[in-house]
Amino acid sequence: MPERIRTIPVHEVVRRVYPRPPPEEKDHIAMAIGRAIDGVLAQFGYEQRQGRHPTASAMRRYGGTLLDDALEEAAVEVPAPERERLLDRLGAVLQAYRKTEIAGLPRPKTHVIVIDGLVGVYAQPDYWDGKRRFYEMKSFRAIPPPPDVALQVRLFQLAFPGFEAVLLCLNRHADPVETTSAVIPPPKDEETVEALRQAYRVGREFGEEKVLQYVEGPFVHYSLGSWAGGPEATGGSGSGA
Repeated sequence: MPERIRTIPVHEVVRRVYPRPPPEEKDHIAMAIGRAIDGVLAQFGYEQRQGRHPTASAMRRYGGTLLDDALEEAAVEVPAPERERLLDRLGAVLQAYRKTEIAGLPRPKTHVIVIDGLVGVYAQPDYWDGKRRFYEMKSFRAIPPPPDVALQVRLFQLAFPGFEAVLLCLNRHADPVETTSAVIPPPKDEETVEALRQAYRVGREFGEEKVLQYVEGPFVHYSLGSWAGGPEATGGSGSGA
């Protein structure tokens, strides 16, 4: 019998551990502009790595498309002046991003936290330098990190052992956009165990069952029953994740 595992992404673990009330219209708008900002920064970084020099106007148009798609998906309409205001904020965040150390950095390959061989948690921070640091970016002020962001970063730390974790915030609600960052200390043993327990519980209940050999690594293995303060990192193989 092929070995099976239940898989779940980090964001779903966080959502299940820290559930939010049903979103109101203003929440849908905030999520839509957040998605547009993430998409524009990712595209801008990609263009830079390809040696191209995207213009602010081109990125604004691309952001407008992403914003409109997200609003349509949420069945929310905004007046034209409000849409322009949101795109102005997007442009301001892009300008702030270009001055940071994450400008142009790629997103890392997804790592998989394997807990007791039964639950796999997909973990992919926003950016990394490929050597010693990964970055999680928020377009709101999240320093000090609230509990949901703290859990998200902690799981990323477990997926990328040995990497320094940096939380970088480009607060789109401030004018001008406020840039803050903080190095997040490695989790203590008790914090590690609690994060693994939460991920294991959510994964067992809500994860998607997959055949392990078809889950693409790299894997970082943890055992709740014999936690000794360190992971066992292994490579991965397979055709999909």
